[in-house]
Amino acid sequence: MRLTTKGRYAVTAMLDLAINQHTRPVTLHDIASNQEISLSYLEQLFARLRKSGLVKGTRGPGGGYRLAREPVEISIADIITSVDERIDITRCAGREDCHDGERCLTHELWADLSDKIFQFLDEISLGELIDRERSRVDALTAKADSSNDYDSRAARVVFDSKPPVSRRTGT
Repeated sequence: MRLTTKGRYAVTAMLDLAINQHTRPVTLHDIASNQEISLSYLEQLFARLRKSGLVKGTRGPGGGYRLAREPVEISIADIITSVDERIDITRCAGREDCHDGERCLTHELWADLSDKIFQFLDEISLGELIDRERSRVDALTAKADSSNDYDSRAARVVFDSKPPVSRRTGT
């Protein structure tokens, strides 16, 4: 399996959306700014995510995206497969023609590993990633409170209940 930037960016964008969707729909411009991902690339990814039923969009002023399901109901494997990423590390992409048109000796090994990777990613939800990030931020904040070496405001921004400020409109 080679997880490309398409799969990584899709997971990152979906996590950003899950964290920031509570007060209003999140624009792709906000995600692009927050995560430093090209807006045009996000548009392509979100077309696929919408088609797969993982996100829903609202048009017009105040529009943007929200998750179509609760974060705990969306697995990382759902996200990766929705943007046409394959979780397959065989050389033949599962066709069993990896050795001069025939199945290679280690095909089952790599196919089994592909299945294990898929199962692993299928067992992790966006909700779990949010909880992990909150725990990490809480630990950093606690450390900052005791040592004053870390700017805890940066950690709190991610989970602030206020909507992110649009850089275009300043609101």
